[in-house]
Amino acid sequence: MQKTLNTTTIADLEKQLRYISHILKQKGREILNQYPITPPQFIALQWLLEEGDLTIGDLSKKLYLAFSTTTDLIDRMEKNELVKRVRDPEDRRVVRIHLLDKGKTIIDEVIVKRQQYLEEVLYQFSKDEITMLQSMLNKLYDEMDHYQQISMTKTEKKGE
Repeated sequence: MQKTLNTTTIADLEKQLRYISHILKQKGREILNQYPITPPQFIALQWLLEEGDLTIGDLSKKLYLAFSTTTDLIDRMEKNELVKRVRDPEDRRVVRIHLLDKGKTIIDEVIVKRQQYLEEVLYQFSKDEITMLQSMLNKLYDEMDHYQQISMTKTEKKGE
């Protein structure tokens, strides 16, 4: 594929994506202020919903947090009855974090409010524009994910 983007275009795209990300993050925090949960706790709950029960170590890696920080996060969420620690039936030494109904309800409510916000923002877009935006975002995500997988493979090979 011929390189058709100049550095100005790339810089503008990066800036717009960064601004959009910031706005979405701020709106997400506004929504979360209505709940007894912090943004890192919400992200942890999302991972548990998507992946199922995880160990603290696995969750630490997904959150890019230290093990001790994740343990403190889980302690607070357990106290608020959002998650509970459960022993793995296959290996009693392993403790997994399990998402409780209260945690799932919060995720569901917050996601609905985020989607309502996005619907309001996209109201002025035509159906074709929304379809094109969705298609382009899917393509961008796929390419970024593919690139990340290649980078991780290269990093693993260097460590061998």
